[in-house]
Amino acid sequence: MTSTFEWPRDASIGDSFALEQWLATHGWEIDPTIFMAGASGPAVQVRRIGEAWRDGEAGLLILPGEVVQNDGERMRIVSGASTGTVSAAL
Repeated sequence: MTSTFEWPRDASIGDSFALEQWLATHGWEIDPTIFMAGASGPAVQVRRIGEAWRDGEAGLLILPGEVVQNDGERMRIVSGASTGTVSAAL
């Protein structure tokens, strides 16, 4: 099972499908209530499957060009176009 996923700039529908599949293998999903479009492509917010989410609760936002890692318990950003370092974890 791959522990990292690169969310590409200008992500396509196929990229979204691949991310959804990868997240599901780790017990996570894309938060359907959050959508952000940007000049470099869409950003997605993820959450654990089955969690009771309410407006205002934190999730992990994945920006275009970032690499996400799952360590078995949590998701975190391990690199990005602008940072190159860990920027967030959930």
